[in-house]
Amino acid sequence: MPEVKILLVLPEQEISQTIRDFLANEKSLKILGEAKTAFEALALLENIPYELFFISTNLSGGVDGFELAQILNQRKQRPKVVFIAPNKDLAFKAFEVGAVDYLLWPFSRDRLLQSIERITTSVASLPSNRSSKASEDNRTVHLELKEEEEVSILKALKDAWQYKSRPKEIEKLPINHEGKLILIPYHKIVFIEAYEDYSYVHTASERYLTSYRLKHLEDKLSAYNFFRIHRKYLVNLELVTEIASLPGSTFVLRTTGKKKIELPISRRRISELKSILGL
Repeated sequence: MPEVKILLVLPEQEISQTIRDFLANEKSLKILGEAKTAFEALALLENIPYELFFISTNLSGGVDGFELAQILNQRKQRPKVVFIAPNKDLAFKAFEVGAVDYLLWPFSRDRLLQSIERITTSVASLPSNRSSKASEDNRTVHLELKEEEEVSILKALKDAWQYKSRPKEIEKLPINHEGKLILIPYHKIVFIEAYEDYSYVHTASERYLTSYRLKHLEDKLSAYNFFRIHRKYLVNLELVTEIASLPGSTFVLRTTGKKKIELPISRRRISELKSILGL
């Protein structure tokens, strides 16, 4: 059985200790950390390649367990998720966001190991190495090249790779939401709000938590008339109707639509924004 690196994202210390006790003699199962909030969990994940998260449905701190699962779904190498809950009420929602199992507390050691077995089975089912015959058929031939020839060939390969791998830009932002990948057209995004190291994307009627940093979205969307009005806000200028001056030499930006939205503008950005809007 391959080694499974486990992170416990559980505010309930009793559950964490029970899992540790149940897995104490399982040499192939390594609990390599505990977190109380989603932010602590994601910070640990930056340094340790976990294969399995045990997540409580009762996470606090601004991002709940289901939103954490959505963030994990956006990672290229995403860990498996098992939710732990006091009742069955949220089971359907858990599987909607990609959970491999849903454990009711309290649970037995056998039930815990059964859950983990689902993950280890999928890891063990990865394809094995190619046969030696296939390796012989794909041997690398080494050629001696002059320095100028090597530079020329490397440049040609780099140019060819960049052309081949350059993605076609579509004007939609991919977001994982409740277990589904949705594409939000740029023109429907009203503004984007920074939240810790993540961001909320706001449309006229919805709000979506994403793993994108605001700086990344600023770079991506600046060509589509999005403007950073504040360290926390990136706004779609196509939907701006006015800049209002408030008492105290402060400014807010108002957007169009049935739901009026006012956002603060930092003083150092106000002149640039007025120039862009022609105000």
